[in-house]
Amino acid sequence: MAIDWQILGFGDEGWGGVLLNAATVTVTVSLCAWMLGAILGSLLCWMQIGGGRWQQRLANGYITLFRGVPELLVIYLFYFGGRQVVSFVGESLGLQGPFDVNGFVAGAIAIGLISGAYQSSVFRGALYAIPKGTLEAATVTGMGRLMLFRRMIVPQALKTALPGMGNQWQSVIKESALVSVTGLVETMNQISTASNSTQMPFFFYSVGAVIYLIITTCSDFVFRYVEKVAMRGQQRARL
Repeated sequence: MAIDWQILGFGDEGWGGVLLNAATVTVTVSLCAWMLGAILGSLLCWMQIGGGRWQQRLANGYITLFRGVPELLVIYLFYFGGRQVVSFVGESLGLQGPFDVNGFVAGAIAIGLISGAYQSSVFRGALYAIPKGTLEAATVTGMGRLMLFRRMIVPQALKTALPGMGNQWQSVIKESALVSVTGLVETMNQISTASNSTQMPFFFYSVGAVIYLIITTCSDFVFRYVEKVAMRGQQRARL
């Protein structure tokens, strides 16, 4: 079957422009979710390592919950369940509806909460990888806790955590396809629309696979470059 490649053009009759916009939304919602996950992961890591008993239990419970519940269910809870909560609060305050939850916000928060549970393990492993002798030497030189954290712990931990953070970014990119259930016009949603409109499901879903592959491949190059720059001094020390 011959394919008219003009269907992917950027004109009025092509799908190229809307697919590019949808890919931009995918990257944006993934970036917001990944950054939220990094913040939550750092907090959970601190609670597990330096927190009290109740903080450790709370962090462990959070990680167990969001690792054990399917991602799609979490998105449903935040989007459809969140809509119900917002409606209840609005009606309780005497506000007039209709009340709705933004699909972008709900999807980014849901995926970010899940990513945070996994990124906490990445950060925890990176902290444990720091040689104790290095920290003891820094303490002996008179470094305070804040300076020790800023100059020794964070730089070394981030170098070790970069590969794991890159893997989590790739996971977030793929999980962002589930956000299409909220009606957000991202890559998966737009691909489905194009497939149904043209009755060319195999073609457009293949195009969707290529789009995700391009995003993940470019992301992999970026993280590899950042890792190379971060490890440059250590590589020289080994020579």
